[in-house]
Amino acid sequence: MMNNNQQHQTPAAIAFSVACAGIAFFSLMDAAMKVLSIEMGAYNAVLWRNIFGAGMGGALFLGARNKWPSMANLKIHLWRSLVVALMAVAFFWAIARLPLAEAIGLSFFAPVVALYLAVIILKESVGKAAIWASIFGLAGVSVILIGKFSGKYDDDAIWGVAAVLLSACLFAYNLILARQQAQKAGPIEIAFFQSLLTCFWLLLAAPWFLVMVTNVHIPLLAGAGFLAMISLLMLSWAYARAEAQILIPVEYTAFIWAAAFGWYFFDEAVTPTTIAGTVLIVMGSVVAAHAKPKLIEQPDQISI
Repeated sequence: MMNNNQQHQTPAAIAFSVACAGIAFFSLMDAAMKVLSIEMGAYNAVLWRNIFGAGMGGALFLGARNKWPSMANLKIHLWRSLVVALMAVAFFWAIARLPLAEAIGLSFFAPVVALYLAVIILKESVGKAAIWASIFGLAGVSVILIGKFSGKYDDDAIWGVAAVLLSACLFAYNLILARQQAQKAGPIEIAFFQSLLTCFWLLLAAPWFLVMVTNVHIPLLAGAGFLAMISLLMLSWAYARAEAQILIPVEYTAFIWAAAFGWYFFDEAVTPTTIAGTVLIVMGSVVAAHAKPKLIEQPDQISI
């Protein structure tokens, strides 16, 4: 029989396992999106995935009999979906040109950027934790860049790194928006309106970039949309049942999955400098998370 301590720990252990599975599903979605971004372009991959995601999210939203959001909530959804649209296109454009593990490792820099955005947007002071986080984070980015550009490389690699760092900055701003949004709306509402309104913003560029989807891409697009939705719901379930400080480290298992999927699907090797740099960036992100646990507490709400 379990003692009281074991009984008390079981829900957190289950939540941790569910969160790990959620990150694994999301990392598999990244691999699918890499294929689609290479074949269709990042814009079309993101647009069509969100069209499929909006259909699935709409079914959940209506099935759960959720109330239509207020005008104030719609404004938050609209603004955040614009940030997500730009962030997603930049990120998936980057992973079409970089190894998955390298792109994911660089993206972990976002929580460090979020500390400084909190200073600008929320008028908070810069503490020692923010300084240490930035030191670790910048050192990690530098190690990855030195490893990336010390040998042969092409212009696409340079632009890919620039795109993933831009995405990380938008991701950081999204952390702040997600915190505000999560206080006013549930995960099903957020998932549905994020997909729906992301489509709205992306369709504004349709006259110049839209490519009609083919039968070849439909299964992968539907699969990517399904994986993203399942990941969001699993992580939302986990964060409702365990403290953020227990689950935040789960986000960093994405690097392991990215390395595995990159090797299996794309024959991508993980270099020692990528591993070393990612470790330093993660150290900075962990410091950032401990400095602002309320700001960086729901990575499921900021997944691309």
